[in-house]
Amino acid sequence: MALIKSISGIRGTIGGKPGETLSPLDIVKFTAAYGTLLLKNNPDNKKVVIGRDGRISGEMVQRIVVSTLNALGIDVVDLGLSTTPTVEMAVTFHNAAGGIILTASHNPKEWNALKLLNSNGEFFSAADGAAVLEIAASENFNFAGVDKLGSYTVDTDSLQQHINAVINYPLVDVAAIKKSKFKIVVDAINSTGAIAVPALLKALGVNAKDITVLNEEVNGKFAHNPEPLPQHLNGLCNEVKKQDASLGIAVDPDVDRLCFVCDDGSLFGEEYTLVAIADFVLQSRKGNTVSNMSSTRALKDVTLKHGGEYFPSAVGEVNVVTKMKAVNAVIGGEGNGGIIVPDLHYGRDALIGIALFLTQLALSKKSITQLRRQYPDYFMSKNKIELDNGFDIKKIFSHIQKKYKNQPINTDDGLKIEFDNDWVHLRTSNTEPIIRIYAESNFETTADNIARRIMHDIKESM
Repeated sequence: MALIKSISGIRGTIGGKPGETLSPLDIVKFTAAYGTLLLKNNPDNKKVVIGRDGRISGEMVQRIVVSTLNALGIDVVDLGLSTTPTVEMAVTFHNAAGGIILTASHNPKEWNALKLLNSNGEFFSAADGAAVLEIAASENFNFAGVDKLGSYTVDTDSLQQHINAVINYPLVDVAAIKKSKFKIVVDAINSTGAIAVPALLKALGVNAKDITVLNEEVNGKFAHNPEPLPQHLNGLCNEVKKQDASLGIAVDPDVDRLCFVCDDGSLFGEEYTLVAIADFVLQSRKGNTVSNMSSTRALKDVTLKHGGEYFPSAVGEVNVVTKMKAVNAVIGGEGNGGIIVPDLHYGRDALIGIALFLTQLALSKKSITQLRRQYPDYFMSKNKIELDNGFDIKKIFSHIQKKYKNQPINTDDGLKIEFDNDWVHLRTSNTEPIIRIYAESNFETTADNIARRIMHDIKESM
């Protein structure tokens, strides 16, 4: 059981002792700290938007969050079952002071989290996140009197507003998508993708009879591990092949990550979701791109091909967004299938990703398998080591850094070590008690070997 407090919110498992898990007491404390900071920064705006994914604990957590915010005198607009990008956009739809997304993203069903947004519908800055943690630690709350309690309203329109914004985005071609008559299989992982993705596809002109949804019951009982990685998508791959579908689409429980399955049942590769969409966007809009330093270097290749400049950032959506703003990037995201289209909104958004990808596929008149072949083949090995309490991360990283002191090393976010054209990135996760180890090479065996070597070095230093 775990409770992880970070600048981007609070995440933990349900059930167990307060202070050690995401207990009701911890939900109240951190919600109150967030609301307190919003009221301090802008006492004239007392509106907060919330929404949740399909997790089993979602409704319970939602009730606690609403009551806590109301007790502070904050008016709550509740989207109910929703997606992370929809909540982000709804903050601006409602001119709210902020928003809270109740989702643990790709974590298993026993997890939930409070993801904290500012008035722009973007994740909190490091400074604001630290302020929330400080207020929570001191429990310096001031609840409202009975005559000043906040109100509660339900919003059932924001998903449609979000979809409308996507289909009206200038680079999305609904007519071309409709003409292509795509047959699509969707893995909705028993969460809100089952609501949002089919609705989007229909709005894009895909015929309802050509849409098959796997794991479509929104009950939070994930049919498989909810992280959209190759080893978890065998069912989708098999169904695409069985139905002779044009492609498959997989999203995570809160619909901010996206990956595709090719018409032959093979994986397009989550790292290449951003690469392909960036390639399409850069054909029309010349400019810079950003991804985190754990993402494939194929994005850099594509960016340079179009005359732009590529910039790496630290891992984490807030870090990618900060870098995108700094370099005026026209497209960015993360290699985990997170697409950020800044002139729509600064957040990872699977819905705009789907629309742009289908447009690209329709206009190219290629199959998805043919489209994938036009991008360079880099192989990434993604691994992790679970950490028990008491391990000294600084000691582990210091050991690795000394061992590879003759190689180029970047310490902006954990350790990234370069080996000629290959690289390995190791860093502690913001969402789980683990060290992530990502390695990339032109050859799959080389990437795996680099990752195994580093994992051995890590275990040796423990």
